[in-house]
Amino acid sequence: MEQVEKPADALRLLLEGNQRFIAGERLHPNQDADRRTAVAPRQWPFAVLFGCSDSRLAAEIIFDRGLGDLFVVRTAGHVMGPEVLGSIEYGVAVLDVPLIAVLGHDSCGAIAAALDVMRTGAVPGGYLRDVVERVLLSVLPVRDRALADGSEVAVSEHVRYTVELLAQRSTVIAERIADGRLGVAGLSYGLDNGRVNQVCALGV
Repeated sequence: MEQVEKPADALRLLLEGNQRFIAGERLHPNQDADRRTAVAPRQWPFAVLFGCSDSRLAAEIIFDRGLGDLFVVRTAGHVMGPEVLGSIEYGVAVLDVPLIAVLGHDSCGAIAAALDVMRTGAVPGGYLRDVVERVLLSVLPVRDRALADGSEVAVSEHVRYTVELLAQRSTVIAERIADGRLGVAGLSYGLDNGRVNQVCALGV
């Protein structure tokens, strides 16, 4: 596959692959021995996929991609710390990807835990607390709507917050968005139907 340079083209490849996945018409591209040999010396992915660790969100499957296509970074609730930001910056600065896709989803356990904290005031222990507290920062502005309407509002807001935070926290990302070399797309995945919907975007 030729190297993808434009953020809009990278996003189009992702969404087209998702359409094939939904329709049951996957091409399974770049998953053969020839591709394995081609990418062994170096990688040139066309997107960083920053998503939730949920076992039902296997990026290469739901976007119908293969070896070397996506640089995948995943954490529970797609929350960010220094190591995560460093990994994403590696994809941007070293691998020169034109797109970061932030992927949230419905029925997210981290979102549900944050909503429970807002309802009850009881914060979980251990390191799970760190995950929930970072999600809380994003959903507090829509607290009343999220508690009244369910998690969908919270999921979209958390995706939007993550997209904005990437541009705020990382100079590398902000500069590349400004000069048109990078886009950041916020996406949400439906577990039942497999559909990816766009929530927001910067530079795409």
